[in-house]
Amino acid sequence: MAVERVLSGMRPTGSLHLGHYHGVLKNWVRLQHEHECLFFVADWHALTTHYDTPEIIEESVWDMVVDWLAAGVDPANATIFIQSRVPEHAELHTLLSMITPLGWLERVPTYKDQMEKLAQKDLSTYGFLGYPLLQSADILIYKATQVPVGEDQIPHIEFTREIARRFNHIYGRDAGFQEKAEAAIKKLGTKRGALYEELRNRYQTSGDEEALESARAMIEEQQGLSIGDKERLLGYLEGGGKIILLEPEYKLTPASKMPGLDGQKMSKSYNNTISLREDVDSVAKKIKTMPTDPARIRRSDPGDPAKCPVWQLHEVYSDEKTQEWVTSGCKSAGIGCIECKTPVIESVLAELKPIQERAARYAEDPTLVKNVVAEGCERARKLARECMREVREAMGLSYS
Repeated sequence: MAVERVLSGMRPTGSLHLGHYHGVLKNWVRLQHEHECLFFVADWHALTTHYDTPEIIEESVWDMVVDWLAAGVDPANATIFIQSRVPEHAELHTLLSMITPLGWLERVPTYKDQMEKLAQKDLSTYGFLGYPLLQSADILIYKATQVPVGEDQIPHIEFTREIARRFNHIYGRDAGFQEKAEAAIKKLGTKRGALYEELRNRYQTSGDEEALESARAMIEEQQGLSIGDKERLLGYLEGGGKIILLEPEYKLTPASKMPGLDGQKMSKSYNNTISLREDVDSVAKKIKTMPTDPARIRRSDPGDPAKCPVWQLHEVYSDEKTQEWVTSGCKSAGIGCIECKTPVIESVLAELKPIQERAARYAEDPTLVKNVVAEGCERARKLARECMREVREAMGLSYS
């Protein structure tokens, strides 16, 4: 079977906080033990909206890698790299832009959403319009099979699949493609060749997805076929040409349950975050001063946890026994708000302590972090070069 390769990136636009940890990093740490993973610092993507404040990006790049390592992303299990250190991303983006209809970019839902949300910025730039295509290049250049995303990013993955399909349709038909595909079918042997033809017919005449999957599995299992023959058979199966760029699948990430200090989603734009490397006193002070149920004006007033932002943190951090204690004590005014907040403070600090200890070790030795990134960039660039060699060849750019 094809290698399951996961790709994910993060824009370096400021300090990472508990929302990033619960929403992204914990998932990365799990995935690195299940699949081949590439995680990258999306510094070019950050420039699409922060082109006028590059100093924020520069400051954040290395800090962000330290936070990743501190959270448990392991360079022995995952490739960590910086987007701009692999210039092949830009080359593929440029080449894909030659075949991408303008309307495809304009209809990406997040394009208009971001234009409205960031109305104070001048985003009428080519870079901002084209960032979904750059994102596609990031994914396609590594032949990633899975991309972890939230629901709002699914259209970006569908867009990437369309780009791959269009590229393969235009450039995947090498000279004598059909004859080469038919010759590859003969290499399967009489019995398997007949089964391939039957499955291909079922898929192309009635859209039978099971037939498609069965044929794909059969092709992947064949030991004696060259990579070129396998790709031709896969392309011929789907009615296209040779598969050069792989269509990725989206992998829905579990929705983060990490609320901010005001009960809204934790986000820098709401100024309601706790940073991963925030000091103990600051964390305690932020939680102690969190708003509570407005009905609890005095210590003796009963409250309702459902109306209190602190309760949302208990749902993330407290066990059942503590939650029962909070519910009972709040509704009966048996405990005060500071008492209620104490277990949350302790749990947040307990979660941050090992992260901060690991971060301190990396922060003290910047060379260690730079070596991790240098090795990751080298590994990523090797994969990117292989893909670009195929792309250039398909587009007639491999001049000898």
